[in-house]
Order: sequence, then structure tokens, then C-alpha cells
Amino acid sequence: MALKPQPGIMDVSPYVGGESKVEGVDRICRLASNENPLGASDAAKKAYHVIVDDLHRYPDGGSYLLRQGIAEAENLNADHIVCGAGSDELLGLLIRAYVGVGDEIVYNEHGFLMYPIGAKTAGAIPVKAPEKDLRIDVDAMLAAVTDKTKIVFLANPNNPTGSYVSEQELRKLRAELNQDVLLVIDAAYCEYVDSPDYISGAALVEEYDNVVMTRTFSKIHGLAALRLGWAYCSAEVADVLNRVRGPFNVSLAAQTAGVAAIKDKAHLERSRDLNARLLNWFRQQLAELGLLTHDSVANFVLVNFDADSRANAAIEFLKNKGVLVRGMAAYGLPAHLRISIGTEDEMRVVVDSLTAFINE
Repeated sequence: MALKPQPGIMDVSPYVGGESKVEGVDRICRLASNENPLGASDAAKKAYHVIVDDLHRYPDGGSYLLRQGIAEAENLNADHIVCGAGSDELLGLLIRAYVGVGDEIVYNEHGFLMYPIGAKTAGAIPVKAPEKDLRIDVDAMLAAVTDKTKIVFLANPNNPTGSYVSEQELRKLRAELNQDVLLVIDAAYCEYVDSPDYISGAALVEEYDNVVMTRTFSKIHGLAALRLGWAYCSAEVADVLNRVRGPFNVSLAAQTAGVAAIKDKAHLERSRDLNARLLNWFRQQLAELGLLTHDSVANFVLVNFDADSRANAAIEFLKNKGVLVRGMAAYGLPAHLRISIGTEDEMRVVVDSLTAFINE
């Protein structure tokens, strides 16, 4: 008898990350994965190297120093923080803990692919709520909730659109959800946002037991290679996550570099300032080329090429120039490309390459 996996697993299309290399091209502009072009801070790099003589030791299973560092930097309760191998692991653990076969999760139309993937691996049903003009529609998300819904996932800001939900909208979503539905706010890009009506979700966690905020060190902190994230949640949810996670799920290297990174406010500000300046400049340059870009508060731009074939042609043209960007067909946006904000030199290469593509 053939081995048979659990329901839903064979329905999953494996997640495919952004490309990182091109055969025959020496200089690569990696703009497909929303990484920090400045890399990790010098403090984080130094901390990483310091632990080389301790590689034979198990890490602290409770990530105590890291949780304390996050709590101090973010003015949060360390006891309500759970660390993981990237926020992806924590999203998966929440599904594992609260979702079963036949249950439903709700997410937005162009939401992060790991939400429906996670649901299917649990034998659950991912329910997609339509958006309005590439913005999350809170009313549509509420309308998609049924008595089978266990989790509502909301990325704020959203990947790949770059749009966000205001504090008022977020509070409405929470207020109209049943107490037995978990609201998970994926705030992976929150450090880049400079809008007065935006909140990360931490305040809602402190007000309600059924709200979780997840964060990552992969973006503005530049530690994507170490796989490090964290969740802020009620004591009850934290207890559940600590029961289902692995006993040493965060490596010593990740914990040590993470402590240094979260304390390095200067690096965070440099990263934020560079992104804000180049994001605006890049959108202006593309507008002059006649390319429509969508408002973004994150570290990437969603570019509309009007036709699927033209977007695909742009991907190949850019790749031949050593510029790697992300196609959006998997997100239901086949005529769009997502382009991360890199260094100034990299963004000039992108503009020059797109100029050549338009004029070809």
C-alpha cells in the first residue's frame, strides 16, 4: 500500500522564493526578495562572529535575551513574545495549533502565499476575500468569515501590493470578529511605514486576547539568512506556541545577532531613510517612462505592465541585464512585477534597463 500524506498537502504548490543568480552574468541586482540593501548592521555582524567558538552548544530554548531585547526596543512585555525561525514558522505554528481538517482561514485576495499554503497543509480551506483597488477590504474580509473560520490573516503593510490598512479599519476588523476567531496581523514591513494612521498591531494585542502580531528580522534588520522572527500575543496564545514549537527552534547565531540588531537604532534609521528616498525617486522615474506603480509604504514597488506577456518579457529582459525582480502571477497579478528597493546604484541600473526595455 502506497504511503498517503495528510489531507490537503498534495494540493499545495510549493512556495518559490525570488531568484538570486543568472548564468553568465557577473553583477547581479537582487531585487526579488525585499531584502535590506544595506545588509545587516555592523553590530549584528560582530555579534555573529563572536559565537563561533560556541557552535557546539545548544541555544537558549526560550530565547530569553532576545525576547528581553525586543521588549526593551519595542516597549512590550517580554513574557508575551515568542521567537521563531522566521515569522513563517510562527504563522505555521499558529495554523497547527488552532486550525484543523475542514476548518477555514480567511486572507486577502493578494495576500502572502504562505497563508493558503499553511491552511492546506493542515487540511483546512483557505478563503480569499476580494480587495478594492489593490487594498485590503475589511468589509469583504468580515463577510468571508463563517462559523468554520479559525484564523483571519492580514499582512499590514501587504505584500505584494505595498498598501496598508489604517488603525481605524484594523480596529473595525477586530471589533466585528467573534472572540473565538484569531486575528493574525503580519507586520513584517511595519518599520518602513511613516503614516500617522498606521499601527503595527501591538496595541491591539494588549487590548484583546485573540490578536497576534508577527514580526521579522529578515527585512529592515537584514538578517534574512538567519531565519528569525517573533510573535507578540496574549499569555494564553504564547503558552500554546511554546508548547508546539521545537525546544531549540531559534539558533544561537540568530539569537545573538538578533539582540545586537534590535538595539542598533542607527542602522534601522539609515535603512528607513534610504528606502524612503529611493522609493519616491524610483516611482517618479517609472512614471516618466509611462509605467504605473501603486502606492507603497514598504520597501518594494508593484509595477503594472498592462499585459501578462509584457510583464514576462520585462522579467527576461531585466534578467539578461543582471536585474532580478519578482513576477506576480502566483499572487493573481500576472501583468505586474514587484521590484524591491535596493541601493542607489542598483535602482539606477533598473531605471536604465527599463528605459531600454520600453524603447526596444
